[in-house]
Amino acid sequence: MYFASDNAGPLHPKALEALTRANEGYVPGYGGDDLTARVQDRIRDLFEAPDAAVYLVATGTAANSIALANYCQPFQTVFCTPLAHINVDECNAPEFYMGGGKLTLVPGSDRMTPDALRATIEGEEVRGVHGPQRGPVSITQITEYGNLYSLEDLRALTAVAKDYNLPVHLDGARFANACMALGCTPAEMSWKAGVDVAVFGGTKNGLMGVEAVVMFDPDKAWEFELRRKRGGHLFSKHRYLAAQMDAYLDDNLWMTLAQQSNANAAHLVEGLTGAATIRNEPKGNMVFFDVPRHLHQKLQDAGAMYYLWEGTFEGDDPNEMLTGRLVCDWSISQDNIDKFVSLVKAG
Repeated sequence: MYFASDNAGPLHPKALEALTRANEGYVPGYGGDDLTARVQDRIRDLFEAPDAAVYLVATGTAANSIALANYCQPFQTVFCTPLAHINVDECNAPEFYMGGGKLTLVPGSDRMTPDALRATIEGEEVRGVHGPQRGPVSITQITEYGNLYSLEDLRALTAVAKDYNLPVHLDGARFANACMALGCTPAEMSWKAGVDVAVFGGTKNGLMGVEAVVMFDPDKAWEFELRRKRGGHLFSKHRYLAAQMDAYLDDNLWMTLAQQSNANAAHLVEGLTGAATIRNEPKGNMVFFDVPRHLHQKLQDAGAMYYLWEGTFEGDDPNEMLTGRLVCDWSISQDNIDKFVSLVKAG
């Protein structure tokens, strides 16, 4: 009953097999190998973007932070929601890699609205040389609260950004889950929706550790290479990143795993409905639910692993309602999901 994170699950066997195949002989390092070149071409094909610059890094933090640094000057600010991953979960890494750039929070929760974004953009560049200048807009898809932006939502947000000539970054740690939930293609959820740079995540979806940064302006490529090297994220044995991504693309494994994790979450929601309060609109692989503290404690004692969104498992009031976050990966069994649901229903 492990629902703590989709980072915690096992590699898919095909990814492990790809790593074993790559572990033979000698090839050039630092991304100069044929496998890396092939993977870059395959991602360009997947995104229907033959001129895109594609680079692999090992972590989502590196992908987001270096990508944003590529599009944000040190005297500029990035617009994002208060619950954006770059704000709550990356230990100021974007600001570090941007060399002084800051984050400006668009009021609201996990999903920004076009009106709120426009008002927040208008609130910057009002102090001339004394204040931060307008920079990129960053969108987290799927959001940290498990919600989705529709394609219409994305286009509306990017249209606001374009009104001010601002680039748009898509944090796609769960890019595959979002695509499957929306029934769209990677192109439709990125450049066709007005996105300038997207992260195509694999780590949360069955891989060991690899994210692809896809920049639809190839003129930004060399700067990214320099920033990646300077930031310590150019792997010498780069083929092991490429091998994972190669397996991810074979037979659309990325789609299969995302569909599986989304289906696991849907099965979980179906079981919990009526027994717990579902807080979000789960369409991907994250579920937020409310039950009393004593039930959370019972679930933990029975071996369930998950995090509370707020509050603590220990407290004086056993009946206080607390929100838990459940994340389904591709590998969790329906038997374990059903066991968790049974415990909740038993109260």
